Amino acid sequence: MSWKIIVVLLVGFLAWAYMALCPPPPRICGSHGGPAIEGPRIRLKDGRHLAYKEHGVPKETAKYKVVLVHGFGSSRHEASIATSSDPDPKRTIKSTALDIEQLADKLELGPKFYIIGTSMGGQVVWGCLKYISHRLAGATLIAPVVNYWWPSFPSNLSTEAYYQQFPQDQWALRVAHHAPWLVYWWNTQKWFPPSSVVAGKPNFTAPDLNILSKLGAILANREYAIQQGVYESLHRDMMVGFGHWDFDPMNLENPFVDGQGSVHVWHGAEDGMVPVILQRYIAKKLPWIQYHELPNAGHLFAYADSSAKDAILNALLKGDK
Repeated sequence: MSWKIIVVLLVGFLAWAYMALCPPPPRICGSHGGPAIEGPRIRLKDGRHLAYKEHGVPKETAKYKVVLVHGFGSSRHEASIATSSDPDPKRTIKSTALDIEQLADKLELGPKFYIIGTSMGGQVVWGCLKYISHRLAGATLIAPVVNYWWPSFPSNLSTEAYYQQFPQDQWALRVAHHAPWLVYWWNTQKWFPPSSVVAGKPNFTAPDLNILSKLGAILANREYAIQQGVYESLHRDMMVGFGHWDFDPMNLENPFVDGQGSVHVWHGAEDGMVPVILQRYIAKKLPWIQYHELPNAGHLFAYADSSAKDAILNALLKGDK
């Protein structure tokens, strides 16, 4: 009789563990019970849809065509410098770059376009520089999130930067890199603190807190951004961004050797989310990158005022120093 009880308990535990580890299916926009489809979107080659939002003058008359890739936990409505999409369960850095190329073609942006990525969106820009550099007129990364496991980082440097994070974030990224199948459980269970960014309590420093006190609406679209479920909206970003990449960005060659374009990295010296020492090392390894480090600035400096936005755009589009 005792072995039967043990079997029942074991089966019950396995069933509980499966339910805890297995994320729920995404609530796809336009599906039964899913969010409504709002705004324009294109159909990709694999049948998924990619939503976007246009800013500025109509693309038919625009002198510069810029694709802005929003950050973690955001959506197409973010326009800090000037975009609901179907989830991609097979998403990689490369597939996202190819999605952007399809977007540019569907919107008829021309043979070349500019790309800007902010925070987590900066990782997408690295993918574009690797896989579709022939389509780029220029690129900018704003406070780009860095994968601590890029091979070219000296181990002592990446370790130093890694331990500048909250302990809960150190664990969350370990899980994302080494055991991605645990990411959903780790960030939804109640035993240990999840990623501070997923929890909406990132390590904002004094400059960021000052900006947030004046522009609280920055995070107002978070619920819209996760309306299809936190797994596809947030957790997969972590799995892709901090997983194993097919390339090391620090091995990239200058895509604009003819001088007909440029790549810029902008970073705040007081960024509490992405240690500045990593950006400095990247800039040293890739001297063709124009590196702009802002003193007394945090992760959200691009939201501060129009002068920061103007400087970022003018450097990319007009070549201003």
